[in-house]
Amino acid sequence: MAQITRPQPNPTPPSLKVNGLDLDYFNPKEYIIGGTTLSGTKYVEKDVIITLSTLIKGQTITLPGEATSNAIKILWAQGLFDDIKLDITKIEGDSVFFDIDVVERPRLASFEINGVSKSQKTDILEKINEKSGKAIINDNLYNSTTTTIKKFLLDKGYFFTAVDYKTKPDPNMENGMILQVFIDKGRKVKVHEINFSGNKDFSSAKLRKYLKKTKQQAFYKVFGSGKFNKEKYEEDKLKLIAKMQDNGYRDAVILKDSVYQYSEKAVGIKIDLYEGPKYYFGNITWVGNAKYDTQTLERVLGIEKGEVFSEEKLEKKLRGSANGDDVSSVYLDDGYLTFQVDPVQTKIYNDTVELEMRIYEGPQYTNNRITVKGNTITNDRVVLRELRTKPGEKFSKAALIRTVREIGALGNFDESKTNPVPKPNPADGTVDIEYTVEEKPSDQIELSGGFGGGNIIGTLGLTFNNFSLKNLFNLDAYKPLPKGDGQKLSLRGQTNGKYYQSYSFSFSEPWLGGKKPISFGVSAFTSLQSNGASVTDSRFQKIRLNGVTVSLGRRLNFPDNYFQLSHSINAQQYILNNYPGYLFSSGTSYNFNLTQELSRDSRNHQIFPTEGSYFRFTIQATPPYSLMNKLNYSTASDKQRYKFTEYHKWKFESQWFQKLAGKLVVKAQAQFGFLGLYNREVGQSAFERFKLGGDGMQGFDFLQGSELIAMRGYANNTVIPVGANPTIAQNSGSPIFTKYVMELRYPVIASQQATAFVVAFAEAGNTWNNFSDFNPFNVRRSVGLGAKIFLPIFGLLGIDYGYGFDKIPGLPDANKGQFHFSIAQQLGGFN
Repeated sequence: MAQITRPQPNPTPPSLKVNGLDLDYFNPKEYIIGGTTLSGTKYVEKDVIITLSTLIKGQTITLPGEATSNAIKILWAQGLFDDIKLDITKIEGDSVFFDIDVVERPRLASFEINGVSKSQKTDILEKINEKSGKAIINDNLYNSTTTTIKKFLLDKGYFFTAVDYKTKPDPNMENGMILQVFIDKGRKVKVHEINFSGNKDFSSAKLRKYLKKTKQQAFYKVFGSGKFNKEKYEEDKLKLIAKMQDNGYRDAVILKDSVYQYSEKAVGIKIDLYEGPKYYFGNITWVGNAKYDTQTLERVLGIEKGEVFSEEKLEKKLRGSANGDDVSSVYLDDGYLTFQVDPVQTKIYNDTVELEMRIYEGPQYTNNRITVKGNTITNDRVVLRELRTKPGEKFSKAALIRTVREIGALGNFDESKTNPVPKPNPADGTVDIEYTVEEKPSDQIELSGGFGGGNIIGTLGLTFNNFSLKNLFNLDAYKPLPKGDGQKLSLRGQTNGKYYQSYSFSFSEPWLGGKKPISFGVSAFTSLQSNGASVTDSRFQKIRLNGVTVSLGRRLNFPDNYFQLSHSINAQQYILNNYPGYLFSSGTSYNFNLTQELSRDSRNHQIFPTEGSYFRFTIQATPPYSLMNKLNYSTASDKQRYKFTEYHKWKFESQWFQKLAGKLVVKAQAQFGFLGLYNREVGQSAFERFKLGGDGMQGFDFLQGSELIAMRGYANNTVIPVGANPTIAQNSGSPIFTKYVMELRYPVIASQQATAFVVAFAEAGNTWNNFSDFNPFNVRRSVGLGAKIFLPIFGLLGIDYGYGFDKIPGLPDANKGQFHFSIAQQLGGFN
């Protein structure tokens, strides 16, 4: 590549011409400037240039003398001209007349950036484009542009950037030039070594760990140590000192640091520290507290005399605890909205810091006017009924946070933009609270085509999460459907023609009657699968399922207000015609059952929880028909035995979420299911069993009266009891299962348009046919990686790759690594 050089100005030196007039250099004479003109200019202000030259009419000047050379120097220093000539046009008596002849430098029309990516080009232009159209192309422009570009790329990890320039005329601007910028970023550099000096109590290895985003190269770091990033390095220096201070070294400071070139591919870092002594908490006294006594506040603070001094811990226990167990929360939850606490270091001696907690309690505030704005679709009453801050009640920070969570749980608003603003009224001790919300798309569509059982399957699903049933016949409310009442309507159809059809409908109302949080739901489904043969054909096989469910639920205030209790009545019909895989192959069976479910959900987010827990305990039971009738089941036919399905079913699921570091979150989950019987002569139910393994999705192999439980790393329905017949066990399912999950989650997108996170997981689970064989520690295991994304219109989509460690007898391919795809799965369900 040819060498690119910076354009140079005209090398002609500035000069003074006398136009044939004789000046005696040995006998200087004083003159009065009779006038000064400016030639060669088009774009600069003439009067300004003449004033800068100091050759102003009426001034006295000595010729020959330094005044003329100084005038040229001053104008040259402005960087506006490529050439300057000073002429004495005439001398009349004691008056002298000057003309300044200049050649203007071109102006910057625009930049043309080369050598960087499109996104980097956009970012650079944002930083330098304000100069376009008005800046003069001179050394100052070159230097400032180079500095801006190098700083930007240095923050991106490019340590050895080179910048050169060319110019070309701009046809759209008179005297305008396009400045072509050629950037050679070089390569990103790594940090070869990080050395510390001045550290005594902290080892260099410990200090390097505090630099979370600036890592030293090491042979054991298989995936590399990351590139040097100056911006992240500056952040790391602050965190380094914060960590040292958190360990009691409150005087710790970086005296100086340097980043130097180690090689063409790496840099080195040298940090000189001052540790200072290690400090401890001394006596802590409280001043100004009237509402709570000192013993209560000391217990909440939880800091003992002699503990290592940490301002971070002190701040957290005073007003920064995520769990609300700090001193400020005690007051704020009791109405003291203007509460303040100021920790003052009253005495520092030897290695001890004594503190005085100066408290201003202020008045106790009562909620007054509660308003919501920003809900352009959702009706006011739908939002207001979820508020935990009620007029007339004492102000409570906890209730404020809980309200934000409940508004987010509606699914109609962007949780990150829900903003509560308390507005205290000191005159009467009340506080107005205004909640600002922003609507987001909440309806979902499932439109897909897939391949299963040798056939193409089409699926269309529609879910309207903010439906309004009362406006069903109000044509003006269709946008495109009536919305705003927080009801949920779902319609789904799936078919591949005559072999398989499945249709379902559900509707739910979270506030039945609109006054109490009593939920009502109704759903119905019908599914059909056959081998496609004619009804008169002896090979004809068919199974049809029909069902309807009606449910009621209500929120509880005991043991706390995160609990819910629901009841549902279910009626299902199974029609089998020569269909294998069940305890009977032909006949009709009915399943009438009552379900009771107790749940508690304290997760702080429905899509990507970072804290909180979820548990659900479910009992589902049919009437014990065999204990009430006089049928002899030992001699009964299949038609008699299975006409009325009987069982009792117990399920438990728990989830727990905790933030580990930064945005990294751990999820722990445990599940258990048991299908019991009333009468051994009847035996286990032919339906309602558990199928473990795979993605847990309801596809071509639809429920068929079984619950599909996901377990990544194994093929669908392949985690069967030890010693079971694979064909029978896969088709019919098992009456007992358990499953455990440990998952690390990290968000990569968090916005109104999408939420996405990557996961690493370990799972374990198994199934059994008899309780006597049940062993919760005898499990099949798997590990894997995956990613999930939540799109408001499609719901939760995911892809996982899992590898199962344990072979399944009779199913050699069940555990040999599996990709799993999921679409719109339930966020808290049994999958």
